[in-house]
Amino acid sequence: MSMPFYVSPEQLMKDRADYARKGIARGRSVVVLQYEDGIAFATENPSRALHKISEIYDRIAFAAVGKYNEFENLRVAGVRYADLRGYSYDRKDVNARGLANAYAQTLGTVFTTESKPLEVELVVAEVADTPAGDQIYRLSYDGSVADEHGYGYVVMGGQAERLGTVLAEEWRAGMSLPEVLSVAVKVLGSTGEGEPQTIPASQLEVAVLDRTRPRRAFRRLTGPVLEDLLAVAPPSA
Repeated sequence: MSMPFYVSPEQLMKDRADYARKGIARGRSVVVLQYEDGIAFATENPSRALHKISEIYDRIAFAAVGKYNEFENLRVAGVRYADLRGYSYDRKDVNARGLANAYAQTLGTVFTTESKPLEVELVVAEVADTPAGDQIYRLSYDGSVADEHGYGYVVMGGQAERLGTVLAEEWRAGMSLPEVLSVAVKVLGSTGEGEPQTIPASQLEVAVLDRTRPRRAFRRLTGPVLEDLLAVAPPSA
């Protein structure tokens, strides 16, 4: 009689974590930055149909890297969660903290009980009336949650650690929208060796949560609008 194959829980969790990290690292990076009037999201994404940045609710947005079909299912689940809670209680009861907790439970359950973890990393952000009230949560494949508001920026995806170092040198509190978009493009273009590449507006997916808008704060920036914003503050040398 053959002995059953045994893998220690520690090794099993390590293998799952390594598998998820490798899948996430293959994705193009996403940067999320606070600016004076809201929160900006940017990534290199030539597709106009497959979005990595999306609206969840009135003042809440979602950004993701990793396997598209997996984070798209999470996005849809988040929209349903927000709609149901807003309908059952009040629109003000829908917030990024509750959504992040719901995502954390889903990610953590899949990581510990399923044979394959979700190859995704998420940011859930909510814009408030003032920068001090903004909420930015980063969620990992294993369900861990980090409150990133104190930093004012997040980098996810391939080479996130190195890009985060570049972003820390460039970002500062109170920047305007053209300034943070300039920083975002510079950071996204720093993925390779040598001099940073300039990514054209047509290859970018950019959106903002604009606190100055009356209710629905989410807005995509495309075409001439994005080109004009990038032209206002060209990347510094």
